[in-house]
Amino acid sequence: MEQDMKYIYQVYQDGSFSVAADHLYMSQPALSIAVRRVEEAIGAEIFDRSRRPVALTEAGQAYIDTLHYIRYLEEDLAHRIEDLRDLQTGTLRLGGTHFLNCYILAPILSEFSRQYPGIRLELFEDSALKLQGYLQRRDLDLTLSCAPEIVEQFEHRPAFYDHVLLAVPRDVPLPQELDALALTADDIMKRRHLEADCPRADLLHFRDVEFILLRQGNNLYDRGQKMFAEAGFEPKIKMTISQMVTSYRLADNALGAAFISDRLVRSRRSHLKFFRINSQYVDRLFYFLLPKRDYTPFAVRRFIDFAAAHIPHPGFHLESEDA
Repeated sequence: MEQDMKYIYQVYQDGSFSVAADHLYMSQPALSIAVRRVEEAIGAEIFDRSRRPVALTEAGQAYIDTLHYIRYLEEDLAHRIEDLRDLQTGTLRLGGTHFLNCYILAPILSEFSRQYPGIRLELFEDSALKLQGYLQRRDLDLTLSCAPEIVEQFEHRPAFYDHVLLAVPRDVPLPQELDALALTADDIMKRRHLEADCPRADLLHFRDVEFILLRQGNNLYDRGQKMFAEAGFEPKIKMTISQMVTSYRLADNALGAAFISDRLVRSRRSHLKFFRINSQYVDRLFYFLLPKRDYTPFAVRRFIDFAAAHIPHPGFHLESEDA
């Protein structure tokens, strides 16, 4: 990508000429002159400088869209040449939420790196919504999602299932009929909740319980809202937070009930009761998401195949944690 294009892209990313100049190790006046030179050449302003942060004009959006396409072509060519030169090298830019990176990808990336030491790994962590944007701009090669409205926008391949549970502190008063439906951490680790005869609880029974909910933009926020709508009540919200892993820890410390993934339950030492909720929204199929492009690099293809074969079932690797 030509130098002036890089300058403009940096201003677009930072939303500020001064911040972009710092990142580019140049003076702000020099950066402004370079941008003005391009604007004069195309006959239109790229940035609306009256706004803070600076925003793209309509012409500027067209310019940035073209830059994204140029970057895609450059990267595609580099990947093709790299794969032809040596099929054991390459770069994999992978993005995930805190839950995915810590509980799903960490052991897989470790083993993958041992088997393919020539492939350079770059791991990014952010919200699912931001990761979607990175993938659209091809700043990532791969991420994961279980939201159908996101999955359909990208090339996708099935990755793994997880199952949403309601985790409730043991000392929270519950209707007596729930006693027979409660599961222990040991039950979850033995996958009792996935057996066909495992009973499910109606969420309505928990209408008097205080909830720790995830914030909007998280898939569990959307699913939780749909489950409450199914049950016909508004939840009592103790707090809202950003990360499911944190909500699990808070629930385990008796701050409230939380929706969690069964893949978080990795120790029998728990102060929680777990419930399989009677809802169509508790089973999640995660997909690998890739940008729509003509060529998928070797490193990406190999990792998808490797991960699909190495993602464990919930509970399979957990027996040693209480030893």
